[in-house]
Amino acid sequence: MPKGVPTTVPDDGLTTAQRRNRPLIMVHTGPGKGKSTAAFGLAMRGWNQGFSIGVFQFVKSAKWRIGEQTVLERLGRLHEETGEGGPVAWHKMGSGWSWSRKAGTEEDHAADAAEGWHEIKRALAEERHDLYVLDEFTYPMKWGWVDVDDVVTTLVERPGRQHVVITGRHADPRLVEAANLVTEMGQVKHPMEVGQKGQRGIEW
Repeated sequence: MPKGVPTTVPDDGLTTAQRRNRPLIMVHTGPGKGKSTAAFGLAMRGWNQGFSIGVFQFVKSAKWRIGEQTVLERLGRLHEETGEGGPVAWHKMGSGWSWSRKAGTEEDHAADAAEGWHEIKRALAEERHDLYVLDEFTYPMKWGWVDVDDVVTTLVERPGRQHVVITGRHADPRLVEAANLVTEMGQVKHPMEVGQKGQRGIEW
């Protein structure tokens, strides 16, 4: 089969192998579904390669438990028991981050988001994980809870080989500019728009 050939090659002085293996800032944005799902798919692929996975889930209530959380936490336990794959840490904002477990209210959300970002900054400085999933992190930036310039500077200057994927609608142009890979999910059709219901057990 013929090999794919890129139409343009960046003038960055890197070889193809170096470019392929460099740590990435990835953004999944746009109005369509699948942004978080794609990010968690990357996390599962990374786990299989022995990556340390750090998930920081913003906005969603801590009472919600999505299927990917169950799977990744089970994979984390499998790593602890057998050494297979890599370690997994999953943190939610909701009613307080998993390291603080404090009660939360609507008034606390901005402070919780800022606390979560500060913990991410500490983790990046310590090179704690190989892959970070910052789920729905575009919203705290959009709402002014987290400073976009601080996020961009921290991510661009992060040490080591740490990959970061950020999900959510309305990604700030400064974040898009700094990212290495940006995917925009476009919505063509949605079952709820025509009065249909999704299959049982699937969150649309």
